Amino acid sequence: SAFSLFPSGLSSCYEDNNPVLGRPQLFGPSEALVKKALDFYCELSVYPKNETILLQLFREGDRSKLLGVSTSLDGARGVFPILFKTFHDGNLECVASAQNNTSVEPSVSSVHRLRVIEVRVSSEKTEFFEGSTLELRCDLGEGTYATYKWFLDGKQISETRYRYFNESFLQVFRTSSKDSGSYMCMAQNSYNKTIFHSNSSVVNITVKDVVSTPSISFNVLKEDWNYSALLSCHSQRGTPPVTFTLYNRDELIGNTTEEDRSTTFTVPIELGKHMGWLQCRADNGDQTAYSHWMPLLVEPVQGPVTLHYDYDTGQNYAVVGVRFYCNASKGSHVKFEWFLNKTLLPDVPGSFYRVVDEAPARSILLFTVGRSSAGTYHCEASDEFDNTTAISSRRKYLDKEVLNRLPDVVVAVVFGCFSLMIIMVCVCCGISIVYSKISCFTSEMKKMTAAYEEDLASYLLSEVGSTQLHLLKYMYLSNFLK
Repeated sequence: SAFSLFPSGLSSCYEDNNPVLGRPQLFGPSEALVKKALDFYCELSVYPKNETILLQLFREGDRSKLLGVSTSLDGARGVFPILFKTFHDGNLECVASAQNNTSVEPSVSSVHRLRVIEVRVSSEKTEFFEGSTLELRCDLGEGTYATYKWFLDGKQISETRYRYFNESFLQVFRTSSKDSGSYMCMAQNSYNKTIFHSNSSVVNITVKDVVSTPSISFNVLKEDWNYSALLSCHSQRGTPPVTFTLYNRDELIGNTTEEDRSTTFTVPIELGKHMGWLQCRADNGDQTAYSHWMPLLVEPVQGPVTLHYDYDTGQNYAVVGVRFYCNASKGSHVKFEWFLNKTLLPDVPGSFYRVVDEAPARSILLFTVGRSSAGTYHCEASDEFDNTTAISSRRKYLDKEVLNRLPDVVVAVVFGCFSLMIIMVCVCCGISIVYSKISCFTSEMKKMTAAYEEDLASYLLSEVGSTQLHLLKYMYLSNFLK
């Protein structure tokens, strides 16, 4: 027999009647991430010449599951490309055997420890209502990581007032539907000076909006001579499906579950009769929302239908805009229509007018004053569900000249006020003249009296003595004091 021995690291072979296989060497990464692809290698240092060697990769003690296979001729290195999964974790070994020669004893390599690292996102619940707290955990199958990153629908998220990171935990407080989506975490660490990134599987989280308070309303339907109310229940928000229930006081009228946030119920009615109080309730699994109580009463339209107007003025106090108001005496479902020169004006805005519908209370027609708007106006009120009940208002003609002409009453009031003012001025002047004449006469009388008294005193002083004069003065003063 011939035997060749080479220094360590080189191959050798046998060419005799009893060939043998040396112990293969298995090498590759000792740590790998799930869903990553890497290669393992198996190499023989002692092998038979011109013999094809089968190389197989197994977990230690488990030959039922083949992890990789390769062939080698004349000492060529065998390669095992592997897309790592969790079952690759453990002790691996390479088994070498002669592919076409059963007389050659197989040989097994030393075990190679492989850690397969998997990152998983776990949550106790994946569906809940807004306002709850979402808690996610980034679970690691193996390995120790330094940092974690979280992603929602493929976009990295950061901490906010209601979003908190704590190592491998993510907490979202006061959740809303905006927090729904696909969550994933990324773990990162270093191995053999190489940075490894591992993405977890995706967890779909659904945050439901709580159903809002439903609105309730109804329209009236007429079929032959029978009437019914088509009731509508609608919630502005809330994650479907939503269950709607209709009550007449304590009596259940009906219920239905919808993929939309609205539904309708049909209830027979009698015109002019109070049919009860209705309430709509909505529930999508968290809590029940209640509408207001609505009376079910349909009053037919009744007259008279009144028409009045006011206007706006511009420069020089000229009328530039007019507002007509149309009101019906009674009616819960009133439809108003406007006419100009007996021609129906559509509800859509026209070249010179616009209709503001405030049914059932009233309807308003606004228009600018001009040549197109001149004519005779009137309105009609009818039941929405029955056009045969139309009641017409009185007719009113308006144009630019009529609107800007002063009414007779205004002219009379202005003329009367002017006349009264003239009369008052004349009376005041007359009183002033009379008062001035009286004042002059009084002044003259005072002057004449003073002169007379002075002359009398001089005369007495010359005719009588001083004694008599003192006596006269005494008598005069006595009379004056009396």
